This record gives sequence, structure tokens and C-alpha cells, in this order.
Amino acid sequence: MKVLITGIDGYSGWALALHLVSRGHEVSGIDNLATRKRVAEVGSHSATPIRTMPERLKAVRKHLGKNIRFRQGDLTDWATVRALIRKEKPDAVVHLGEQRSAPYSMIDVHHAVETQVQNVTSTIHLLYAIKDEVPKAHLVKMGTMGEYGTPNIDIAEGFFEIEYMGRKDRVPYPRQASSFYHWSKIFDSGDVMLANKLWGLAATDVMQGVIYGTRTPEITRDEFLTRFDFDEVWGTALNRFCVQAVLGLPLTPYGKGGQRRGFIALEDSMQSLTLSVENPASAGEYRVFNQFDEAYSVTDLARMVQTIASRKFGLEATIANTYNPRVEAEEHYYNPHHENLLRLGYRHSRTLEASLEEILSDLIRFRSRLEARRHVVMPRMNFRASDNRKPLHIKGKA
Repeated sequence: MKVLITGIDGYSGWALALHLVSRGHEVSGIDNLATRKRVAEVGSHSATPIRTMPERLKAVRKHLGKNIRFRQGDLTDWATVRALIRKEKPDAVVHLGEQRSAPYSMIDVHHAVETQVQNVTSTIHLLYAIKDEVPKAHLVKMGTMGEYGTPNIDIAEGFFEIEYMGRKDRVPYPRQASSFYHWSKIFDSGDVMLANKLWGLAATDVMQGVIYGTRTPEITRDEFLTRFDFDEVWGTALNRFCVQAVLGLPLTPYGKGGQRRGFIALEDSMQSLTLSVENPASAGEYRVFNQFDEAYSVTDLARMVQTIASRKFGLEATIANTYNPRVEAEEHYYNPHHENLLRLGYRHSRTLEASLEEILSDLIRFRSRLEARRHVVMPRMNFRASDNRKPLHIKGKA
């Protein structure tokens, strides 16, 4: 199968490219390399030393005997997107090429606009290019469980049945985002649904839980490492806790620490995305997959990191709750459903505990890279502020 991955240089994009090419798929990709620049913008870098794209592609040829075609380009440029789809003629497009950080979208007005323009524009460009050039291709778009928010009822997979004023209907599940980034993903989902309705495109909308891990079966050598972000803008809470433990800093859950989210290992995320690609939606079908394994609170994560860091590595980590820079419910009901991938054969294969041992082991190996950026780990953002550039030392627009 010919698979095009947008955002192939990213955390999930590179791991997916290695996984698919190892399974015999013909893989191509596009990336504007913006994440590397944006992480540098906030004064950080990947904990794992990631290679340049030419070096990555060379390593794939050397160690796997495979070729991955790569084009550096921006999905907000219509001519670039149309030419790419016309040239590659993919059977499937996995759309990962968007600005993915909620805190980044909340830095100031310019970052909010940049996030929404890039994410919505890139999705619409892809939809039109697929319609015009490869209308039978299958689009797998990476969404986020964050689109749903934290409602006080169970979270269905995309759609649910309701009864109101004596009438029943099947409708999209309500979205309640908490950042300009998450709202851009909601707009993405709406645009994909509309394209499906107008043109009969086949689409799978993957509501991605928080991914964790540094390794997959294909990431077995340093040349194949994917990125691991740990600063407060680009790193997840779990990533930050792991780095804080290695550096001897207190683990800092935001607020009360009762915020719950769905989590999935990098290896299992690749499994679910591959199942989505290899079992495509039918022509004219729009389906939604909630992609996660277990739900944990922020406090659960901190305690787990604390325990494994101490028991396995002799790292004495303390937990010190700090202020919550986000506008969110800190204690809430959380019960999302996730049956659709199970019906395709998905099986949870990687536990959080096992992954944490691997993550901490890798971080200890690259401790010098963490020491050089230890100042970016502690929280300084405030989602309520209209301008977060000064505390972050952002070199943004005036």
C-alpha cells in the first residue's frame, strides 16, 4: 500500500514511517520541520538527540534496506499539497502534520492565529487535493481526545444517540475544547465530516489519547530515535515528571492533580494507526476511533514515576503540587469508550510501568541534554494571560 504521512518528522510521524516501511508499505512523507524550530523558540530541545531528515533517511536505507521519499514543504501552500498528492498518488494519507501543542497556541494572539490557520488550512488543502487527485484514497486524520473535554457523561466514539423534546437522532458527540489548539482540531473534524458528506471521501478520525514512550520495535538504534519533548510548552505532564525525576527536581502536578486523561504507549499507538490504514473506511464512510488504553489522573502519573524512579534507578523524587496555569476542571468524571479499534483486532501490548522504565533509562543516558535545559521544565505559562512571551523569553512578533 502507498501511504503518505504528513508531519513525518514528528514524534508519531517518524515512528509510524519506520513501522509501516518495516511492514512492507511504500512510504512517503512531507514536513516543514516547524516543530524543531518551535521547540527551539521556547528555549528547549528534544531530550533524545534526533537526526536530521537526510540522516534519518540514510539510516533507513542502510539498516532496513528501504527507501522513504521525503519532501520538505508546508501544507498551508495549496500548490505544494496538490503537487504532492498528484505525484505520490497514495492509497492512504495519514495526516499528522499540524501544530500540536495547546500551550504553544496560548502564548499570545499570534501563536493562537498561527495554530488555527495552519491546522485548519492544511486539513482543507488535503481534503481538496484528495478529492481532485485520488478520490478513492483513505484519509486517517489525527485528532485528539481533548476535543471532547471532560463532560459529566460517558464519552462516545464520535457519535451518540440522544432524545430531546420527544424526538431521537444520532448526532456528533459535543466538543468542549480548552485551548485554541484543541478548537482547531474540532474544526478539523468538522471539515472532514463535511468533505465526507459532500464528496463521499473515506475518512477515519482518530481521537488520540496522550502518547508516551521513547521506543518501538523499530526504534532500536540511535539513528532511529524519535523526539521526546519535556518543556512545559511541548512536553506532556508525564514527560516532564520523568525529566524532573532524573534531574532531582520536584514533580509538579498542576493544581489538585485530579485531571484524568486517556493514555497509550507509542508502540500501541503505531499499532492502532496501522490497523486504521490497513483496514480502511469504506467509500463515503466517516468513522471515529477513540485511541487510548487506560485513563490516569495527573497525580497517578506522578506517583507512578516517583515509585519506578526510586525502585529501579535509585532516584529520590518528591511531589510538589503547583498552581494550574490551565483553565480546566481539576476533579471530574471521565469515562470514554473505545471499542472500534478492538473490533479491528487491536490489543494492548505495552504497559505504562514497562514504558516508564525504558523512558527513564533513556533519559539517564541523555542526562547532559536535560541539564542544559533544566530551566524550561518548571511551569511559567498562564492560559488566562493574553501574552505569555516575556516569562517564556519568546522571540515572537511584537
